[in-house]
Amino acid sequence: MKTCPNCGGPIDDGEVLCRNCGTNVENVSRAENAPSAPQTPPEQKMPQTPPYTMPQTPPTPPMPPRPQIPQGQIPPMPQYQPQAPAFDPYDHTAEFDGKDVSDNKVYAMLCYLLGAVGIIIALLACPSSKFVSFHVRQAIKFEVVGMLALIASVVLFWTIIVPIAYAVFSVALVVCRIITFVQICRGRAVEPYIIRSIGFLK
Repeated sequence: MKTCPNCGGPIDDGEVLCRNCGTNVENVSRAENAPSAPQTPPEQKMPQTPPYTMPQTPPTPPMPPRPQIPQGQIPPMPQYQPQAPAFDPYDHTAEFDGKDVSDNKVYAMLCYLLGAVGIIIALLACPSSKFVSFHVRQAIKFEVVGMLALIASVVLFWTIIVPIAYAVFSVALVVCRIITFVQICRGRAVEPYIIRSIGFLK
């Protein structure tokens, strides 16, 4: 004897259906004996990362307010401060009167163009001019230095080096005379190069 798995009623060994409820006993027994499907493990969830947030930049400070300018008024322009020219201890132009410089330029030029003759002419023509006197002193320095260099070259002519050095030095003196001549044309009184370090006839 078997019992119906559905209603629990008795069933003969040869019968397949239950007399009470009509349940197929063989199908129920097969379903019970069938291997159960393996249970799949629950899906593992990945840990969620927090959403990326952009770093916040600090707020920019507000611009200072512009000064209010009344309508129709021109804003003031910044004042330009001129730089003072560099002081030149060898420039004596400011020590002389402008009229003296303009009236006696030509005689001062003769001191450098004609050498000793020009010095004599300048002294006779303008004995009271301070501007001419300044350039007479500088021209005398040129003559003295040139004469000393010539004497050294004549005495030491056998060394060959001294005459060559004298020739180069003479060219440098001529260039200095030309520079001083140009400065006189501009009305300036600047001690010439090379001879400015000589202490006499200041």
